[in-house]
Amino acid sequence: MSDKLVKVNEVLDQVNKVIIGKEDVVKKVMATVLCGGHILLEDVPGVGKTTMAVAFSKALNLKQTRMQFTPDVLPSDVVGFSVPDKMGNFTYREGAIMCNLFLADEINRTSPKTQSALLEVMEEGNVTVDGVTRKVPDPFVVIATQNPAGSAGTQLLPESQLDRFMVRLSIGYPDVESEANMLRGKMDNVTVEDVEQVIDRVTLKEAKKEVEQVYVSDEIINYIAGIAFSTRNNSYVKLGLSPRGSVALVTMSKAMAFFEERDYVIPEDVRACAVDVMGHRIVPSTKARVENVSVNDIIEDTFSKISVPLVKR
Repeated sequence: MSDKLVKVNEVLDQVNKVIIGKEDVVKKVMATVLCGGHILLEDVPGVGKTTMAVAFSKALNLKQTRMQFTPDVLPSDVVGFSVPDKMGNFTYREGAIMCNLFLADEINRTSPKTQSALLEVMEEGNVTVDGVTRKVPDPFVVIATQNPAGSAGTQLLPESQLDRFMVRLSIGYPDVESEANMLRGKMDNVTVEDVEQVIDRVTLKEAKKEVEQVYVSDEIINYIAGIAFSTRNNSYVKLGLSPRGSVALVTMSKAMAFFEERDYVIPEDVRACAVDVMGHRIVPSTKARVENVSVNDIIEDTFSKISVPLVKR
């Protein structure tokens, strides 16, 4: 096991102290951070979305900003604005986005105009205000949450913005044993404040480079390209996996291999993150809705039709 993986696993241990029984979700959030991507957490209230984001910011020593998105939040609140001084010169005042880890709580409760303010910064890592472009701090990760229940008064994210999120994850309710352990932790006053920093930004960058160097064979590349093509030629699909989604699937597969202590990708790595990468990018057709075919059903059917390549191990 590499030194960087040891450190990354220490981060997972710290976050798992306060997020009980959700090791797989915690690992995938960490994998997305290593890939330089952004995370959409779609879940009901009270399952630990905010706690998870704060725990990661502490364990990774990242500057974290949380913004509660409501209908009155303006784009300038997010990206910042310019104010004139006595001499008539304009000074830039930073918005909430100028941080390492930006938690956008209930992003679907704000206006489309404010939602779109995140597009440039999520894709390019830049903020443009009054024609002046500024870089956001490095690393930069957005963790956005939305509540699938109680959708009255919400603004659904358009496909173009959903595509900016590398993965969509759901924490879900804990099982009985995990919830009992969580309650015991609360009684013992175990909180997010007990999460310790175990990695610095230099080590995090080195771990990201190690993930980038994971080898992807031509067989795996063709496998992923075939998966994407299949989703675009399916009568149950209105909008298939985008090229950006294919790139995300390759990148996340590298992170999955990294966690398994391999320096090359195998088909199991692709399958391990497929639903998380593809689920929010595939738009089902009217036929799928009428026949009650879910996106997960479409993904399962896609993988059943694509031959699995043989990769030398």
